[in-house]
Amino acid sequence: MNLLLLHPPHTAIGSRVPREHLPPLGLLSIGGPLRDAGHSVRLLDADRRAMTPDAIVQEIAAAPPDVLLVGHSGSSTAHPTIVSLCTAIKRVLPSLTILYGGVHPSYHWDEILRDCPAIDIIVRGEGEQTCVTLLDALARRAPLADVRGIAYRQDGEVLATPPAQLLRNLDDWRIGWELIDHKDYTYWGGKRAALVQFSRGCPHRCNYCGQRGFWTQWRHRDPVRFARELARLYREEGVELINFADENPTASRKAWRALLEALIAENVPLTLVGSTRAGDIVRDADILHLYRKAGVIRFLLGIESYNEATLHAIGKGSTQSTDQQAIALLRQHGIVSMATCVIGFTEERDRDFWHTFGHLRRYDPDQIQLLYAVPHRWTPFYQTVAHRKIIQTDLRRWDYKHQVLANEHVPAWRTFLWFKLIELGMQLRPAAVRRLFHPDADFRHAMRWYTRVGRRVWFHEVAEFLFRTRLLKTGIVLRAFLGHSLAHREYVLAKAPRANPAASPQAESRRKQAA
Repeated sequence: MNLLLLHPPHTAIGSRVPREHLPPLGLLSIGGPLRDAGHSVRLLDADRRAMTPDAIVQEIAAAPPDVLLVGHSGSSTAHPTIVSLCTAIKRVLPSLTILYGGVHPSYHWDEILRDCPAIDIIVRGEGEQTCVTLLDALARRAPLADVRGIAYRQDGEVLATPPAQLLRNLDDWRIGWELIDHKDYTYWGGKRAALVQFSRGCPHRCNYCGQRGFWTQWRHRDPVRFARELARLYREEGVELINFADENPTASRKAWRALLEALIAENVPLTLVGSTRAGDIVRDADILHLYRKAGVIRFLLGIESYNEATLHAIGKGSTQSTDQQAIALLRQHGIVSMATCVIGFTEERDRDFWHTFGHLRRYDPDQIQLLYAVPHRWTPFYQTVAHRKIIQTDLRRWDYKHQVLANEHVPAWRTFLWFKLIELGMQLRPAAVRRLFHPDADFRHAMRWYTRVGRRVWFHEVAEFLFRTRLLKTGIVLRAFLGHSLAHREYVLAKAPRANPAASPQAESRRKQAA
């Protein structure tokens, strides 16, 4: 079949201001298996090209596919755009079959199919196996009821099949890198870049996380094979920067150390950035020299809160002492630390913001990322705040950079003022300024690049808040706006029994090709 993968434009600040883009990993992860299954696959990255809706519709109509597959990593915030685009495309190509996948539709499948007739089928959870099976069924006109992990309409009724089974062996499913031109994707100040996953899922139980249940269980790639793939990207495609999309790539010390050693053995000068937990950094104090030798230059630490009671309430499973120790350890090994701080888990008072600023200065991270709490319906966190009011009803702005939950103690304008002053105070403190002149060139570049981008984002957000943001003055209760909790759907995938990886159809296909 002739398939088109559509990566729609994203309205979030992070997509526009840096003027750089990473490859759409989710779509490429589906594209590889679909090509291996014999389908003709193309990618339209409308986000990278900053295409208008009309231009997207015209380009698709000029060479219509048999099936259009749509998805975006900014799943919830991109959803309104996707619905609008699918409606416009279906108006021009009414017989086109449209598939929609990602985190948001995996949970909201029934509402989407009920409210958006332009979308025909929703893929729930991991898409590699499901899409191959689904496209085979569509090609043969076989019953969709036999395809696990989808939702669809039949005779006007919305139906869902049993959950797809979790992919045990991630190495069986290759990424379709051939669908992009690597020179089009850069990060970190012009470095040719790739977005990758060493692992999927997270073993921890943070109640606000919108990703943990989507992947259901933590798994990882074979460290040696994965290192070989990254080395190939450098040698054959000129990729210099690897950005890990993992929720927690370091969850297994054994697997992570094996990856670091395999990358060191490959002897390629890759720059590695990603996110992890402070506890894993403290755990790995004795092997942090391997992190740096393998190319790790920055880790974002999901610290989230600097209040022990809040950390306990959100199930973070960390402590202030662990978080501080992790930042210090990274600095000792020449690795930049970026600490997150989330506002809105509780209804803070002015003094709480001041205390947060004090904690941040004491922790002394190299970089910070301030965020707002966003209540996704499928997370346990949603149930704890469903009674609170919201001040932002535009779902495109539920992107962690806009305040969503109202605070009865501090009005939105003053919350925003605290937010921006904390950022300003942290970025302009003498310790942060000194690190712009760090003796290590990689460390210095990381600090300067993020400072440049952060400066543009800071002014952009101030201008947007003053002149374009529309907030509700009275607020609507969250539960009344979005509906009941979907926490019972949190875990999307069924855990399949462990199988012999060598017996999988994909492994057998590779053996035949090698022969």
